[in-house]
Amino acid sequence: MKKVRITALRKVSHSDLSEQYENPIEHSCDIEEGQQWISVDARCPEGLCPEAWKSMEEFVCSLARGEGNFFDGWMKNPYSAMISCNDGFRPVSFYIETLE
Repeated sequence: MKKVRITALRKVSHSDLSEQYENPIEHSCDIEEGQQWISVDARCPEGLCPEAWKSMEEFVCSLARGEGNFFDGWMKNPYSAMISCNDGFRPVSFYIETLE
């Protein structure tokens, strides 16, 4: 299996939506732009948010098996994907790619 690098590229905050719909919380996402993790044997890397992992696991597993070209040419690098976590208030965009 190939190793897969996961990089947090962008973190957005929709404060208007949070104010309107979200109950106050003491703690939210700790992920910072530029953070990286390496998935070995298609497993969730230590320190990666479990909810973010749920949104990308299928893609990471496919890339680890050497598969790619998702959605018939979606990405310039066919052995990569751009995936966002499922937090509608503070979504993080992750670039995932195989390592040689």
